[in-house]
Amino acid sequence: MSLPTPNTSLALHTSTPELGLAIARSNGECRHQIWELGRDTSTLLHAYLVDFLPPQTWQELAFIAVAKGPGGFTGTRIGVVTARTLAQQLDIPLFGISTLAAVAWDAAKTLETSIEIAVQMPAQRGEVFGAIYQSDRPQNQLIEVLPEAVMGLEAWKNLLKKHDTAYHLITAEGNLGRFVTSILEIAQVEWSHGLRPHWSEVLPFYGQHPIA
Repeated sequence: MSLPTPNTSLALHTSTPELGLAIARSNGECRHQIWELGRDTSTLLHAYLVDFLPPQTWQELAFIAVAKGPGGFTGTRIGVVTARTLAQQLDIPLFGISTLAAVAWDAAKTLETSIEIAVQMPAQRGEVFGAIYQSDRPQNQLIEVLPEAVMGLEAWKNLLKKHDTAYHLITAEGNLGRFVTSILEIAQVEWSHGLRPHWSEVLPFYGQHPIA
């Protein structure tokens, strides 16, 4: 009996208290689901994955994508560890996608082409995560203008004040599991451009240690 041809992609988003899972086939079929699991994500993730995957099988997966952070320490870690383990066992590529990039990707669908997208997200101890992106619609990709970093709120405001290009500012807060579809779409674009990242390359981005 021949094995199924890998033609399916899976995405996980666990960087906030919402769990987001998305799966797509090469024929364009896509489905996703979100659960508010809170602190239970670490104990329930594997069970939800097993229930969510069918009718597709693990052998049908061509690659996996995961939100690598920033976000909650425990949620981000469990998502990345799970995705790395699956990609290693299945011997398939793993795409680590920024939580902030996923928010920008979603916003770019409704904004004018030329404007840059600045995304900020509350961090610990009064700091923020920040990054700036440019949407390249002709190439259907997101260009990183300012890499994600953690900094004081005033430092971020000063950075934006000195930024000499028009931008649209988005504050990403609350549960972000709904952006799992953006995680998957960004990875699909990178896959179409021939990228095949090894699972060992994907590391969680915390930006700061969880303990002061």
